[in-house]
Amino acid sequence: MNTPIHSLRNAFGQVQLAEYGGQVLSWKTAQGQEQLYTPHDLHLHPGRALRGGVPVCFPQFSGRGSLPKHGLVRTRPWQLLAKTETALIMAFDADAETLALWPYRFRLLQTVILDENGLTLTLDFHNRSDAPLVFTAALHSYLRVPDVTQCALQGLHGQEYEDAADGGRYKTQHGDLRISGEVDRVFAQAATALQLQRPGHSGLKIQQGGFADTVVWCPGPEIAAGFTDMPADDWQRMLCVEAAAAAQPVTVLADGHWQGWQRLSEVYSSD
Repeated sequence: MNTPIHSLRNAFGQVQLAEYGGQVLSWKTAQGQEQLYTPHDLHLHPGRALRGGVPVCFPQFSGRGSLPKHGLVRTRPWQLLAKTETALIMAFDADAETLALWPYRFRLLQTVILDENGLTLTLDFHNRSDAPLVFTAALHSYLRVPDVTQCALQGLHGQEYEDAADGGRYKTQHGDLRISGEVDRVFAQAATALQLQRPGHSGLKIQQGGFADTVVWCPGPEIAAGFTDMPADDWQRMLCVEAAAAAQPVTVLADGHWQGWQRLSEVYSSD
């Protein structure tokens, strides 16, 4: 892949972060177990978003607006600002290309921390324009699973969601969320701590703050069959559990600041 990739390795594992899109591509635990999904053959095509890892969606989530799907920063170069023993910090500043589509000045900072708590991704938005800015955003995390149809996402029971796979109808989640095909759900004002059970593997605790919503997405076999950037069968190897501001946009005053974060932590059964 023809983009600089920055690596951080310490006692807690290893993380890789691409300048293209400011995108986390890999997170391995101290035991060497990969926790994020990316296709085995990951190729960069300028102007096209990378599949997998943790894409940053900003200032538009999905097609909820007039901008390109998932916004303007997934296909633009970010800059490494700092590296410590436990963190990588990347920045993106509004440039001529973003200003042509979204005429506002801003700065994004993404801080990637690998420590005893697991992997923490923090997105800071700074409004550098002279007017309030309104946006939607997400950390579009692709979680690696052995077989998504055998997994269970816990913590969403009783919560209402918008079902984008069923015409945007509003429904209520009953019990654990289990996957058998396409799933595309926006849980507004979601629980701030979920747990993904992966039979035969460690579980993942998924926490978030700042982001009010959680999006759960799996393409299922029919949609995945049309992808050209991942094997069709890989829909079973991934589940996106995204920290998002999607149902209601965020408003940040001139010269203001907003922060959202997601933390992924390995958990083991007590059995």
